[in-house]
Amino acid sequence: MTFSFLILLGLILLFIFWAVGIYNGLIGARNAYKNAFAQIDVQLQRRFELIPNLVEIAKRYMAHERETLEAVMTARSAAMSGAAAAKSVPGDPAAMTRLGSSEGVLGGALGRLMMVAEAYPELQANQTMRELTEELRSTENRVAFSRQAYNDGVTAYNNRREVFPASLIAGNCGFRPAGLLAIPIDEAEMRQSPKVAF
Repeated sequence: MTFSFLILLGLILLFIFWAVGIYNGLIGARNAYKNAFAQIDVQLQRRFELIPNLVEIAKRYMAHERETLEAVMTARSAAMSGAAAAKSVPGDPAAMTRLGSSEGVLGGALGRLMMVAEAYPELQANQTMRELTEELRSTENRVAFSRQAYNDGVTAYNNRREVFPASLIAGNCGFRPAGLLAIPIDEAEMRQSPKVAF
């Protein structure tokens, strides 16, 4: 074996270790944002379970607000569908856009329900309603924190896959860009978390 052969072998091994390190870093970043999305999913499921109870309590007092109550349940169904689609492919930009849009509509519908509920003092005085709205508020905060962690993970992943020289490996190994989870900007009412204070 000649000295030049050893140098060439050393360079090849160095390149392989370098490429494996970048590949493993991309895998780790992708797994981190997928885990962050799983946390969002847990909180969304919790909220989806609270909403029918909230609507059922409100229904007893708000007999003339059937349209508002139906809008909440319709928005819940759409948001559940968006969450299921996003869960099957976390990070897919189209799925994240759909989920963000449906969550925005649900947030707007819940906000309208809470505004209408303010006109019903008996409903505001109901202990179960107060407990449900407090749980919903707490869950909304957890969703916001989970969404922030997810978006931070996606940003770290996208940055890692786009910088040179990692972009060479990412493009050839199927690391696609991940989508952020954002609430639609053009609808100001949806950008605010639902007001659920009684």
